[in-house]
Amino acid sequence: MAGLNDILETTNFTKVAGGFVFTEGPLWHPDDFWYFTDVRAGKLYRMVLGQAPTLVRETVGGNGCTFDLQGRLINCEGDARRVTRTEADGSVVTIAERVDGLRLNRPNDVICHSDGTLMFTDPGIRVSVKDRDVGEGAIYRINTDGTVKLVCWCEYPNGVALSANERTLYAANTRWSAYIHAIELDAAGEVVRRKIFADMSSDVKEGVPDGMKLDQAGRIFCTGPDGVWVYEADGRFIGLIKTPEVCANVAFGGKDLRTLLLTASTSVYTLRMQTPGLAHPFYKR
Repeated sequence: MAGLNDILETTNFTKVAGGFVFTEGPLWHPDDFWYFTDVRAGKLYRMVLGQAPTLVRETVGGNGCTFDLQGRLINCEGDARRVTRTEADGSVVTIAERVDGLRLNRPNDVICHSDGTLMFTDPGIRVSVKDRDVGEGAIYRINTDGTVKLVCWCEYPNGVALSANERTLYAANTRWSAYIHAIELDAAGEVVRRKIFADMSSDVKEGVPDGMKLDQAGRIFCTGPDGVWVYEADGRFIGLIKTPEVCANVAFGGKDLRTLLLTASTSVYTLRMQTPGLAHPFYKR
């Protein structure tokens, strides 16, 4: 089994931006720039490494980001209880805010399937009981026809990722119990079965299972207490990458997909890896 020394190209973090409230939503574009959000400040940024980030727009609690197959930016705006898409002309449209007529709770993170569907997490308890239509946390799918359908109920789903063959959906559970779900999907994207993939409980007070990504060896990188927890595809724990600040999310990028961007509290860092990250479907088009 590989160790961290087999995974990290360097142990030295590079701080590439700072002065934020709480960074999230890292995402690399093939034109070699990054997006990330400052959730609590309600801002979406664009950044070329080596240059100062520039503000793209104000958000309403903008959190996790992805692209659709056309390269349009998808953002979970939790405080607005919606998922949005930014069009080529810069206009922003809501693509999900209700399921079966019920208002979503607080969309958190989102990923894109190679068939064009989008899957996002929607934890349940961040909305007051009097304003809550859906009583439980869940993962939903936005179909290519725009309909929103339930994938599965979850305790408190946060970060989400797909395996290379798109038959395993990983979801981090943040509240009450700290763990990662592994949800087996059939060819149609329906749930077959699921299990606890990894226990991430810890005595460390700061940091919870949150954002996650996979590399091309199938390893799972999930933020958690004290840094980024790294697992083999079979669930064996490889090690902990301790981060300078509490880290909420990560993303692979750069032309070789070996730069790991870490959104960590007030700052953004990079760390070089030996194995490329799993490519977003948009990158392959």
